[in-house]
Order: sequence, then structure tokens, then C-alpha cells
Amino acid sequence: MATQIEQHIMKTETFSQRQWKSMLSQKPVQSTMSTQDYSIVQLTKADSTKTLTFLRKFFFRDEPLNIAVKLLGEDGKDMCPELDSFCLKSLEEPYSLAAVSPSGELIGVCLNGVHEPGHMDQIEANADACPNSKFRKILKLLATVEKRADLFNRFPDVDKLMEVRVLSVDGAHRGRGIATALLNKTREMAEENSLKMLRADCTSKFSARAMIRLGAHCAFEMPYVTYCDESGKPIFTPDSPHIAVGTYILRLP
Repeated sequence: MATQIEQHIMKTETFSQRQWKSMLSQKPVQSTMSTQDYSIVQLTKADSTKTLTFLRKFFFRDEPLNIAVKLLGEDGKDMCPELDSFCLKSLEEPYSLAAVSPSGELIGVCLNGVHEPGHMDQIEANADACPNSKFRKILKLLATVEKRADLFNRFPDVDKLMEVRVLSVDGAHRGRGIATALLNKTREMAEENSLKMLRADCTSKFSARAMIRLGAHCAFEMPYVTYCDESGKPIFTPDSPHIAVGTYILRLP
């Protein structure tokens, strides 16, 4: 018998077969949300290599927690297969998006997925089992945020939600509204699929600002100085302005 998520994905096949199907190898269509010279398209598993190449160039090196634990080494050239897998898993669902230039170049990525209650034990187990000690710290932080934010208990009318897992924009194209366009399209997808909430755990001040521009508010916040190891030493000390991780939510009609 199909799981609830599988049933949900099957219901959205008509969406993925429309104009938002993966078009990275084709001429991009103009986003209906913006007159900017880029398009918003859906990402699929077929786009894994291009997506990973983009994320390794920008998100992997820019994300404050990755920097704080030196996930990619002192010179930024190390690989992290666990982070690769974490990102690519979202492409198994039909909700991740990319901003694409007229020449077909990725200039922004938003990895999304549907999230349901009842998976806390598995989230914690996956974090504990991560073989990379540096990435394990990040996964354990995200598990802690999931548990403490406690969204499904706080909002019992929400039985599933759209989760923004990774948001990244090419450094040369920031300030053009690309992150906002990606989040807006994510919100539209959530509404089309009758989801009642959009959620993002923002480890960066910049992603938090993007969610605020969308109209979201902070439902939970944890300053990094309060998240400590057994000796009382903070596990993460990102550079300012990244002083806290926050769960930002947007209630949907």
C-alpha cells in the first residue's frame, strides 16, 4: 500500500507534467512571477549533477554552519558525500526549484519537500548514525530544532507542510529578488497542494530575511551560544550576523 507521502506525490503528477517540469536542458520559460531575465523551473533527479555542481560552488561554501565546523576543510576543497546525499534526496520529490538564466545557467536553487509528523525518532537516528563527525553536528542541531519547534503539536490543524531545506543564490546574482521568487513559487506549490504551512529552519540571517520578506514569522529561535556540548562550550560559533537558528513559518489559506 502506498504511504501518505507516495499518495501525495502521485496526486501532484499533473503539476510536474505541466510547464514546471525540468527544463534545464531546454530553453527556460519566463517565470510568471517576475519580469526579470531569469526563469523558475522545477528540478528533478535528472538534474542532480547540475544541482550538486551549483551547491558545491555556493551553498556548501557559504552556509554559516558549514563554515563554522570547517565541513569542507581549511581550504574549502574537501568533499562531503553525506551533504551531497542530504541535498539530492529532495530531488526525489517534485517540489524543488531553480532559477535559470537565459543561457540555461543555474543562478539559484531552492530544495523543498513535504514534511509530516511522526518521524522524530528517525531524524535523530539518522543524525546519530552520520559517519561524518562534522556533518553529524549539523544534523543533530537540525534534529534539536525540529523537536523544540514542535510545530505539529503547536498547530494541530497542520497534518503536513512544505519544508524549504536549502536556499542558495549565485553570489554574482544576489540582490535581484531571486530568493524571493523561488520562495514565492514554493508557496504557490504548497497552496496548490492544499498544504497549510510553509516552513524553513534558517541557520543564516540572510535566509531568515528572505522568509520575512515572504511574510513568514519566527516560531522558534535558538541562539547558537545556548547550544552547547557537555562541557558547556557552544558547538557552533558562526560569524556575525548569524547568531541564531530560527524556524520560520508562513500559514497558508
